[in-house]
Formats: sequence, structure tokens, C-alpha cells
Amino acid sequence: MKDLHELKAYKIHEKQTIEELKAEAYLIEHIKTGARIVVISCDDENKVFSIGFRTPPENSKGIPHILEHSVLCGSKKYPAKSTFVELNKGSMNTFLNAMTFPDKTIYPIASCNDSDFINLMSVYTDAVFRTNIYESKEIFLQEGWNYQLNSRDSDLMYNGVVYNEMKGVFSSPDSALYRENLKSLLPNTPYSHVSGGDPDFITDLSYEEVLDFHSRYYHPSNSYIYLYGDMDIEERLKWLDENYLSKYEKANIDSEIPIQAPFNAMSESTLYYPIGDDEFEKDNTYLSYNVVIGDSSDNELAIAFDILNYSILGANGAKLKQAILDKGIAKAVEGDYGSSIQQPTFSIIARNSNQESKVCFSNTIKETLKEIVKNGIDRDTLNAAINMFEFQYKEADFGRTPKGLAYAYQVYNSWLYDDKHPFEHLKFNKVFINLKKKVHEGYFESLIEKYILNNPHSSLVQVIPQKGLMAKKEKELKEKLDLYKKSLSEKEIEQLIDNTLKLKEYQNSSSKREDIEAIPMLSVEDINPKAQPLYQNIRKLEGMTIVHHDIFTNGIGYLKLSFDIKNIPSVLIPYMGIMRQVLGAVNTEKHNYLQLSNIINMNTGGISAYLKFYPNSKEKDGFKAAFEINTKVLYEKLGFAFEVISEIIGTSKMDNSKRLYEIISDIKSQLQSWLQNSSHMAAVLRSLSYNSAISYYEEMVSGIYFYHFIEDMEKDFENKKELIAKNLKELMKYIFRQENMTISYTSEAEGYKDLEEQVISFKTKLYTDEIQEEPFKFVPVRLNEGFKMASSVQYVAQSGNYKSEFLYTGALKVLKVLLSYDYLWLNIREKGGAYGCFINFMESGNAYIVSYRDSNLAKTYEVYEHIPEFLRNLDIDEKDIVRYIIGAVKELDMPMTPYSKGAHSFSCYMSGITEKDIQKERDEVLGTTKNTLISLSSLMKAVLKQRNICTVGNEEKIESEKHVFDKVKNLFS
Repeated sequence: MKDLHELKAYKIHEKQTIEELKAEAYLIEHIKTGARIVVISCDDENKVFSIGFRTPPENSKGIPHILEHSVLCGSKKYPAKSTFVELNKGSMNTFLNAMTFPDKTIYPIASCNDSDFINLMSVYTDAVFRTNIYESKEIFLQEGWNYQLNSRDSDLMYNGVVYNEMKGVFSSPDSALYRENLKSLLPNTPYSHVSGGDPDFITDLSYEEVLDFHSRYYHPSNSYIYLYGDMDIEERLKWLDENYLSKYEKANIDSEIPIQAPFNAMSESTLYYPIGDDEFEKDNTYLSYNVVIGDSSDNELAIAFDILNYSILGANGAKLKQAILDKGIAKAVEGDYGSSIQQPTFSIIARNSNQESKVCFSNTIKETLKEIVKNGIDRDTLNAAINMFEFQYKEADFGRTPKGLAYAYQVYNSWLYDDKHPFEHLKFNKVFINLKKKVHEGYFESLIEKYILNNPHSSLVQVIPQKGLMAKKEKELKEKLDLYKKSLSEKEIEQLIDNTLKLKEYQNSSSKREDIEAIPMLSVEDINPKAQPLYQNIRKLEGMTIVHHDIFTNGIGYLKLSFDIKNIPSVLIPYMGIMRQVLGAVNTEKHNYLQLSNIINMNTGGISAYLKFYPNSKEKDGFKAAFEINTKVLYEKLGFAFEVISEIIGTSKMDNSKRLYEIISDIKSQLQSWLQNSSHMAAVLRSLSYNSAISYYEEMVSGIYFYHFIEDMEKDFENKKELIAKNLKELMKYIFRQENMTISYTSEAEGYKDLEEQVISFKTKLYTDEIQEEPFKFVPVRLNEGFKMASSVQYVAQSGNYKSEFLYTGALKVLKVLLSYDYLWLNIREKGGAYGCFINFMESGNAYIVSYRDSNLAKTYEVYEHIPEFLRNLDIDEKDIVRYIIGAVKELDMPMTPYSKGAHSFSCYMSGITEKDIQKERDEVLGTTKNTLISLSSLMKAVLKQRNICTVGNEEKIESEKHVFDKVKNLFS
């Protein structure tokens, strides 16, 4: 890379080497406009670009959020109606999205392909600076909010993507708690407003306000530009200057975020959230004790609070968590350190509590923390937490999130507020060295004293359930709209009908062919025709199978012990959902559960249990079910990992009924949160379970069925505790047997050398008791249910299985792109106003469609039913096909970490998928034609004909359209 100091348009403020990232980092200013730029140059091929703006909200109308959606709906250079959609179809991006935070809006992209990266960067930069929202009010109406009136006699309604998205968000008590915590601590700052938008205020927002906000804040002088990875930095900076930044003059933009003055005393606030008429208000209150912590630039303090949070609240048996549980204040307790705002906050949260416990909650926190300060935090717990977080930082495995983007988030955490310290949160080596020393110096105890016990800048928040609140709000909304409609003149009503019609015409109209073609895309020639390899070195050892994935892992071994659970007696199957949470969380013969947690985290990157389901790609609905124990260790710690896993599966004590009740209550709380916040996936799994053995099994251990099972266990625990303990003990004998075990290990050759010796020793400690196996039986039953909950939106799922009539083909991945970003995007999102809609086809034959935060129900099912007709009349050309193919290959070629490469290779082994199968799928994707896609209309017809449907959503909506279902039930009791 050339010396960036030679770039005349820029001033280099700082250059430094960041050892932790093996990178050269630059802090740069664009001289003419003052645009701020961070460059992190390293050898990562997964390049990242992000442009962000400081966007402090002035109210809760949702302007930053609506703008985030709107600017990706066309721009001067790329005027197609939805550039975001077209990019998703025709790009090999590894990340493409935009996000609204409480104080900033960012637009990040990532790609491993140089040409693709340049294309994405061009489209996104044009979008933010030269958006078409000024030319088309319909963008605001579609993405923000609009009045919908279809005829003189129909009801007047609100619609809009962000409006419906935030109605869904506001139905969640977790979201309500987060909002109220921020508002209670920072009442005189922009953080007291909802940057995403409060549905009650979104409809007060005018088009002109949105344009004014964009003109003020979306300017280079208010921009924060981030470049990461292996690229020609000089060329990219020149391009930015010549094409965009140099076209602007420097502007004096007041986007500074004010500091909240400290409180003299704790504040208290109360918020209500809706629950169903048949739900219990008891044990459904959320309590939180909140404090403001330092400032965002202090990296050591941020890492220290993560460690402190784990030590007093996160670890099994952590003192403060245990004290709150022991007093019966709550069923689940957690800590939350929020570092992505100017004044970080720390919250102690009690779930499934009661409002009368508020004083006891606060007093218990103070009393317990005083005792902890006096006696000191357990040193083993602190050292375990430090080792755990250091392992995570050094491993830098962020799953499917590109590393460069994860680092961008950390950069923004300090850069946004002082312009001078963007790299602080990327440096952690010295921080961990210092914190290890400070364990013995009373440092963590002093943090408790300074920031929690003696900090008046604090708040106590209650979020209380209220029956009928959702129905009351819906009624008030209807009355407001009815009253408004009655106040309108005939001419004004005609105008609303005409506006509704014009918006539909806008949504129905296609972008001009030349506008779509203006969006740059790769060609099929840019795609590697060869599929990614599998890493499967199959070894047999004394009747056991080891699948070794020989991959560079930087000295970390990823171990997975997979136990076949296909023939577990049916009565025991739901207990596996409890078992995966119990292991490692109860006493063993050698250690209590706090000690166990400590030794695990001091010596490994964690040990966890999962239930995994591997479909057999060669037969209809055949599958393997597995109970898996995963850990990651430095090679020299492999023996420890096997030793402690042996201890857990061989000597865990299930008879401590107090501890068992705590775990079951916590599982129930986690499931409640999942059902409220991931209702679309719950609806999908439930609908699939009507007709699919693998999905029925999964539903029994993790879905709605399992939630009701856990609900019953908790409600009647005193009568069932002995049965629970007995069944868990029995289950251990069924699962952890040599004949059930397959081993997956990801490491270099050096890391493998001790594995076989450890496995031979480990197998002698597995169960050999006599058992009565019971083959898993599945009888399809189409239930077709509507589950009512206190939500203002719906999650509408439909599924089926095509394997009895059709074979899996890679063309289904192309079909997924076509339907997701053309038919469903247009009809469910743009016209219907739902926040999202997903479709998927699996090699098992299972297929599903689901909408997300959807104001409709029956109308959405009607949209699904017309998919075959849409495919039969498909009107696309060769360039469209290429876009869909590229979008499909993108999913096949997502970059993988060493861990994910091993996990993927093992998954293929368990499902019977070979490299030949993967190459065949890729060839089918690349060979997809228009006729191929048209022919798949028959497959879609077969899937939809089975009419396996499940909706989770608004009580009134499900009741009013209950003719759609065979059964209508309450999700929560």
C-alpha cells in the first residue's frame, strides 16, 4: 500500500499498528468536508465498508429508522425502486444491511470479491447522499406510514413497513424494559426518545420532517466512514473524494449528543405491557436496577464490567443472582452492560417477578453487594471470567458476522463521541494483563462500590403486565381512526381513496429495465464453478467413529461429542430439553455448580450441550437426532475437557430439587422471551411438525409443545420433582453410551495426536446399563392452529413437504431468491406492510413460508396461495436469472471460520451429503433457467396444497379470522 500521506484531499491524524488484529490503522479527515474516516488495513479478504451518521432523535416519531429504510429505495445514480433488493439478488455480499441505533445510523456492506465490494460501496454511498426520497413521497408512505382507505365504506387504517415493525417491537416486554431503562437514566438526552419510532407517534410524522432530517444529518461533515480488509485503500479513498466528498462544502452540523447530568438520587419509573386475558399477571413483572457507568472511551472499564457482570450475575451460582433467586424475588436473573451509547449503562434484571417485590429486589441488591465488597469476589470466578472473555477476544469468531463489521461496531463505540479515539476498543492484550493483576488488588470490588452501591445516577424500573391493554389500545386506535374519518369531507375521503390507489399503483409498477440494469452486478463468469470442500478425515477407533476436520485453528481444538438419541422412549423425549440446560449447572460428586463453572471457564472456551437434527438427504423425512456436547480448548487442555465432561455426564446430581426448580423456571423464562421475540420461527416449527417427523421431534424439545411441557413442570413442580429427577437420571443412561457416540474434532494435525488416547479412556466412563430402546414413531396430524398472544401483529406460517413427488434440486435456492426478493417482497412487505417474509426449501423435503410483524393474516395466506400462478406466468429475462443465481451462490459461498468449517463438514457427514452432492447442487444452481423456475410451480403447488398452517399473533385478529384455522388456542396460559 502506498503512503496515504500523499493523498492531497485527506489529512492523516494518526497511524498505528494494532497487534490484536495484525493490522495498520489510520484515523483520517477529509480536508474539504471534515468527513471522518477510519481505515484498518489487514490481510482479511472479507472486506467491509460502512458509512454512518450521528443521528440523535429529537422525538419518538422514528425519523432515523424510516430514513434508514427509505434511502435504500433508489438514488440518483441507481434509481431502481429498491436498490437493497436488487443488490441482494445480484451480489456476492457477505453482509448487506442498515441499522438504526439510539444515536447513529450505519450502512455496512461486506464482500470477499473485489469487484462486488466496489459495486456495493458505490450503490450504498449514492443511496445515503443522493436518495430518491426527495423525488418520491411514495417511498416515505410505503416505508414509514400511510392512511389506507380502499373504499368509501371500508375502515380507515394505518399501514407502513416501519409502523408495523415497531408495533411488533412494542408488543415485547424485553423491548419495553430496554426503552424504559434508557429513558429513566438519560431523560434529558436523545436516548429518552425511541429512534426506531413509537407507533403512537410515528403517525404524527410528516414527509417534510423526514426530508429536513436527511438534509441536516446525511452530509459528509456528519459522516463516519469505515474501511477494513485487504484492498487498495488509496484507490478507494480517491474514489470517495472524486465521486462524492469533493462535491460538498464543509457544513457546521450540530449532532453532538449532550451528556446527562448526574442524578442526586435514584429515579423510579413504571411501564405497563400487554398480556392475554388468559395469562397470569403473577410472576410476569420485570424489575431492573440500573446505573450509568463511566464513559464510552474507557475500554478497560468496559471489559471489566463484562467480567464483573459474569462474576456476580452470569455464572452458575453467582452470588447476586443466587441471592435474588433464593428470596423468591424472580424466576430468572441477568445482568446487561450496554456499551454502545455515550454514557454506558449497567442493569440488574429480574424476570418473572412481581411488583410487590420491588423493595425487596432493591434491598437484596444493596445488601448482597455490600457483603461481596466486604468479603471479596470469589477469585476463581473472576479468573474464570477473565479467561473466558480473553478466549473470546482472541478467537475473534463472530459466526456469520464478518470480523471487520464486529470491529466496526467497537470503533463506533468510542469514535462517535470524541472523534479522537476510534481504536481503543480494538486493543485488549494489555487490558487483560492489567485486569489479571487487579483481581488481587480489590479493583472489581471497588467498581461495585463506585458505580453501583454509591452511584446516585441510577434508576429502579418496573415493567408490569396488564390484561386487556392490547385490546384497549387497538380499540382506542380504531376509535381515533373512525373519528378522523367522520370528520372528513366527501372530497377529503375521495382524496384518501385516491392516495391509497396511487400508492398501490406505485408499488405495482416495476422499475424501468434501464434503472435495474444501472445497478452493477457480477456475471456468472465471476463465480467459481467449484464447490467449497469438505474436511472429513474419517477414522475408526474401537467401534467408534471420529470425524477429524484438519483445518488451521491457531492452536484451538473444537470438540463435539454427538450421541444418537433416535431411540429414546417417547415419554423421555421432552426431558432432553431440560437435560441440555441441567448438565454443567448442577453439582457433581467433585464440585458444586459454581466451582464447576469456574474450572470449565478457567481451562476452556466453554462447555455446552445442544440438541441437533440432521436430515437424511436420501430419504423422505429420514433424520438423525443427536444430543451433543461441544467445547473448545487449547490443544494442551484436551485431556481436561474429556475429564470434566466425564465428571458431568457420570456424576451430575439431579436430586437437588431447589436447584432443579431454578433451572426449570429459567428455561420457562427463556422460552417465553423466545416465543415473544421469535414468534415467526415458533410458528414455522409448529406448522412443520404436523407433517414432518424431524420437526415433530424438534417441536417436542424446543418449540411450543416444549414450552407447554415446561410450563406444566414448573406449575406443578412439588408434585413432579421426584419424577423429573428420576427421568433425568434414566435419560443419562440412554444417551451417554459408546454405541451412540460419534466424535467430531476440528484441529490441525498437531492437535489430533492426543485425541484417540483421550477417547479410549473416555469411553470406559460411559453408561453400560441395560435399557429398553423404543424406535421413534411419528403419526402426521394436521392441527392448523392459531395461537393468540398479546401482540399487535401476526407471524403467518405455512409449510409442506415435497419429497414424495419431487427430488431436491439446487434450483430451489434460486427459487428462494426469486420469491423472497420479487413476489413476497412486493406483496407481503411493500403492499402488505409486513416487516419481513421468508421462504426456505430444505433437502429433507420440508419447505416453509412465514411473514414477520405482519398486520394481515388471511390476506397473507392468499398471497402464498398465488405463488404457483406467479411462477407459471413468470416474466423475466436472462439478466434476471443471472441476478437470482448470484444471490443463490452467495448463500453457498459465505465465508466460514475454522469452527464453522468443521461444523459444516460434520453436518454433511451426519446427513450423508458428499462433496459430489454439494458439487451437483452448485451445478444445478448455476444451470438454472427460466423454464426450470417455471417447472417448480408444480412443487410449490404440492407444498401449498398440504395447507399446514400456523399463525402466532394478535388475539382479536385471530379470533376475527378463526375460520382460517382448525383450532384457536392461547400461546401462554
